[in-house]
Formats: sequence, structure tokens, C-alpha cells
Amino acid sequence: MVLSFIWSLIVGGIIGWLAGLVLGKDIPGGVIGNIIAGLIGGWLGKLILGSWGPVIGGFPIIPSMIGAIILIIIISLILRLLR
Repeated sequence: MVLSFIWSLIVGGIIGWLAGLVLGKDIPGGVIGNIIAGLIGGWLGKLILGSWGPVIGGFPIIPSMIGAIILIIIISLILRLLR
């Protein structure tokens, strides 16, 4: 159970990091921000697109990446409006 949670955090962090690289944007919060973006993006992508493609650590990789990219775009727009 604990190992599954740690694995989810690692995969979520990698997904968030890759989504930031794809967009060329830094995710606020560094490593913690990457993990949060990956976890929430994975949930969002699975909710919108369903669960298909390869699954690693409980995350369907392609929908999770798309969800994380959408989340980063939304966060970037909100931060830009607040400045």
C-alpha cells in the first residue's frame, strides 16, 4: 500500500515534469508542483478521455499527459491574469 502510494507520486511527478517540458513552462512549486500537476492532470485526463493506452502506476499515460498539459495551461492563464 505504501509502495503503491510512493509509485503514484513518482509517476505523477514524471507526468507533470514531462507536461511542463512539452509546453516549455515551469510549473510553480518545483518538484511538489510537478507531482501535484501530474496527479491532478492524471485524474483530469482520465475523467475527460477515459482510461486507454499504456498504464504505469495506475495512470493511463496518454490521457494523463493531456490532462496535465490542460491543467498547466489553465494555471498559466490564471497566474497571468493575477499579475
